[in-house]
Amino acid sequence: MKISFVESPRRCRLKVEGKLVPPWVAEFTSACEKALGHLHGRELVVDLRNVTAITPEVESVLLQLIKQKVKFQKGVFMKEVLRQLARKVREDKIDPSGDGNGV
Repeated sequence: MKISFVESPRRCRLKVEGKLVPPWVAEFTSACEKALGHLHGRELVVDLRNVTAITPEVESVLLQLIKQKVKFQKGVFMKEVLRQLARKVREDKIDPSGDGNGV
């Protein structure tokens, strides 16, 4: 796995390539936290176009990024993953308790 930062005055882009699987999950999480902490008013774009595999741990990190309104660049594989995670976010807004029993 490879992670690169590309910074500009308007955005910070986190480019991820390869398989997001252990032991790289912690490195990806750390890179996301670092980027979020150094935005200074810029938007964060996570480029997942060259990601070829992920684990459930990565899905939870992506879910948190979606909730923080992070933007994504994605290929076919990640487009479907992110679509499913966005659906989970919408369902959580309908059922904020997260227990499936409504409000």
